[in-house]
Parts: sequence; C-alpha cells; structure tokens
Amino acid sequence: MSSFLGLNIAMKGIFASQRSIYVVDHNISNADTEGYSRQISGQTASLPLKAGRNLGMIGTGVNSTDVTRIRDIFLDKRYWEQNPKYGEWNVKSSSLYQIEAIMNETSENGLNGVMALFISSMEELCKYPESDEVRTIIRQNGEALCKYLNSSAATLTDFREDYNQCVKIKINEINSCAKQIRDLNEQIYKAELNGTIANDLRDKRDLLVDKLSQIADVEVNEIKTGTLPDGRQDIRFQVTINGQNLVSHFQVNELQCYEIDDDSINNGMYGIKWENTGNEIRIEGGELKAYLDLRDGNGEKGSYKGVPYYMNMLDTFASTLAKAFNEGIYADGIQQCSGHAAGYGLDGSTGVRFFTCNGMSSEEFMESGADTGSIYSNISAANISVSSDILADTDKLAAASSSGGAGNSENADILLSIFSDSGVFDEGMPEDYINTIVSNMGINSDYASRLSDTQESILNKIENSRISVSGVSLDEETTKLVKYQQTYNAASKMISVLDELLDTTINKMGMG
Repeated sequence: MSSFLGLNIAMKGIFASQRSIYVVDHNISNADTEGYSRQISGQTASLPLKAGRNLGMIGTGVNSTDVTRIRDIFLDKRYWEQNPKYGEWNVKSSSLYQIEAIMNETSENGLNGVMALFISSMEELCKYPESDEVRTIIRQNGEALCKYLNSSAATLTDFREDYNQCVKIKINEINSCAKQIRDLNEQIYKAELNGTIANDLRDKRDLLVDKLSQIADVEVNEIKTGTLPDGRQDIRFQVTINGQNLVSHFQVNELQCYEIDDDSINNGMYGIKWENTGNEIRIEGGELKAYLDLRDGNGEKGSYKGVPYYMNMLDTFASTLAKAFNEGIYADGIQQCSGHAAGYGLDGSTGVRFFTCNGMSSEEFMESGADTGSIYSNISAANISVSSDILADTDKLAAASSSGGAGNSENADILLSIFSDSGVFDEGMPEDYINTIVSNMGINSDYASRLSDTQESILNKIENSRISVSGVSLDEETTKLVKYQQTYNAASKMISVLDELLDTTINKMGMG
C-alpha cells in the first residue's frame, strides 16, 4: 500500500470541499435570480482498498459525483396546470372592470342618468307643449342620449379591436417562447450527452414554460424515445397545446394569425391556425383564451358574455327604444300606442320620427327598409341619432294629438308613458333593461374577480411550495459555507500532518 495514500485522501477532501464551496457560492449569487433552483454538490466514498492479510478494507477518501438542482416535478406540473386558469381570469377580471365602467352607473352621467334627463324634459313638454325653450332642451337631451350610446358603442368597438391585437401579441409571445425552448432543448441535449445535468439551462427552460403556461393551456412531457450508445435513455422534451406539438425536441410548430373573411361578426378579426398544417386550433385556457372570449363572446348557447354580447344589448336598447318612441311598437312587435310619428308639431307637421340613424331625416329613414322591422334593424347604438327634421326645427316635436292645438300635450303624455311601461322591453321598462345590462356586467365582473383571486391564491400556494423546495436560503447556504470551509481547513491540516510524518520517516529516522 502506498505511503502517500493519506495525502491522496486529504487531497480528495480538499477538492470535494472546494467544489462544494463553489456550488454554495453559485447559489448565493443567484439567490434573487428568477426561476433559479438551489443546487447541491453530490459526494460519495471512493472505492476502498484491501488491507491485506484479511485485515479488512481501508478507505480511499471521497469522490465528488454530480451537481444536482433541487426541483419538485410534481409541483411544476401543478403550477403549469393552474397558471392558465389564473392567466385567463386575471385578464377577464381587469377587462370587465373597464367594460363595466362604460355604463358608469355610479355617476349621473351614466346611461340611466342621461335618460332621466330626457324623461325630465318630456315631463316639462307635457306641461308647456308650446315652449320653445322646453323643446330645445328635449332636442339637446335627445342628442345627449344618442351620443352616449354612440360613445359607448365606439368604446366597446375599440376594446374589441384591442383584444384582437392582444390575440396577435400573445401568438407572437407563444412562438417566441417556443423557439427559445427549442434552442434550450438543443443546448441541454448536447450538454448532457456526457452524463452531466445542465442545471442552469433547465432552469431557464422551466421559466419559459412558466411564462408560456400563463398564455395558453400547455402540457409538458419528457418523452423516452430510445437508448443512447452509453446505455442511458434518450429523452426528448415536448410541449403541446390541445394535444398538438408546439415544441418537439429540436422542432417548433408555430402558430399563425390570419384575417377571418366569412361575413360574420368576426370578419376582419384574427383566427389562429397551425402554420405547418393550416388546421384551426382551439385554445382552452390562459390569457389567449381570455382575449378570444372577450373579443368573440356573444352569450349565445352558453358561450361567454364578451364585448359582442354587450354591444348587442346596447343595439337592442337603441332600436327598441327608437321604435317604441317613434311608432309606439314595443318589443313584442305590437303597436301599443300612437308614438311620435302619429302626433303633430306646432307647425302642423306629422309623420316625423324623433330617432333615426346616421342623422337621416324621417323620410330618408323610412325609405331605408322594406318594412318596419327591417327599417329599425338599421338602428344600432353606434349610429342612433335625433332626426335631421327635429335638429333643424323643434316645432316638429309632436306633442299634440291633433293639428292646430298649440296647448295640446296629449301625444307628449303618451310618449312620456312609454318610459314607465313594463311592456316596452321583454325585460320591462327602459330603465329595467338598462339595469339588466348593468346587472349582467356587474355579475360577470364580480365572478371573474372572485375566480382571479381564487386562482391567484392557489398559484401563490404552489409557488411558495416550489420556493420552499427550490429556493435559496441565505442562512442555510452560509451555514454550509462554514461547514465546507472547516472541512477544507481540516483536509489541509491533514496534509500538513502527513507531510511532517513523511518528512520524519524519510529524512530523520536513523540519524544520530
């Protein structure tokens, strides 16, 4: 047995302690690095030697094995399962809050407030049907009501276009993450061919999956595809969306946006398909699903109530109110009263419509369709307006029930009664219909907010568990640093002792 075995053992101890110190140093340096996983240096006793004459085995010191990152795959899987739900409802919560603000019912400038001013001026018209001042106020309040609806519709349209652009942005982010994951797959695969583990590269890849899972509902797997020449399993990293490969080892199947051209409500919006096959993709979760639901959801057949749903609600309000006020025809399609067109103005005019669309005159408006239904289907919240006849001359306001009655307000009384008639809308009075819109917005916004908070809480718990496993504790690393430093010093001291023993044995024994 070599006389220098002790020195070799001590040297191994120094190298093992030194390597462990380097790992601790790396952990401390990356304590605040996003996505970093704590690493530990593995050690094992080296093969012992036979002592001879059946005296047993003599140890030969320590070998450093590998540097392992501490990561719980189960927690990662749970995080990637819950992250799409948080991404979806967080976007919906913040977006619905903005949509809800359009109605602005906490302010007198909300839709109910604007309509209340119009009703109040109608009440004054019933008292003073011949007053030019009252008629001017009615025209102004009518314009204010129309402009409020116009503005609300324009804002919803802008929101929808914003969500459409967000769809494209998220697709670009998915493709970017996929390419980065593909590049890391290649780096990791090549780095690990010699049996080492590319810890830092794997951390970067997992961080990209974290980001990707918030955008879309992804599934991540490491697939065993065979055996390498050295006997190890050949493992390939795979990311799928809705069962289709987004990333498969070194290949990326990108998603592509295209403009929809089918004369539907989504005409001109972005559709999503796989670039390599052209097949449509169905998104089941994440921020991308939220933007698609907000952009396309019309509430039909149990679908999500997004911008189109609220646009339809406002359009129905505008056209139904205009038809009831102009013609006395309610939502059931039956004429229940005379309406503005049946009344008479101060100048003896009749057949004048108060509400039209796009600033049309009554005559132009009534020529815009083949029948009453088709005519009023032209009115929407975006284009409803006070007719150019009324804008030009308030004497055409039909307050009277017959010609030549300056003080006659019988038709004005009928028009005023429309706003308190529960048969105007299927939901009741005009105010009831507005409250239905506001209520739906409030319920959907509150539901999204609660789900967002719930998912955030779930995600935070999972993330805290991940941090407790993989996070770097400076106190713990400092303790390890002291331990490895003492081990290093002890091994160094052992070399000094062995050096002194060998010096005595070799140079000093037998000297007189």
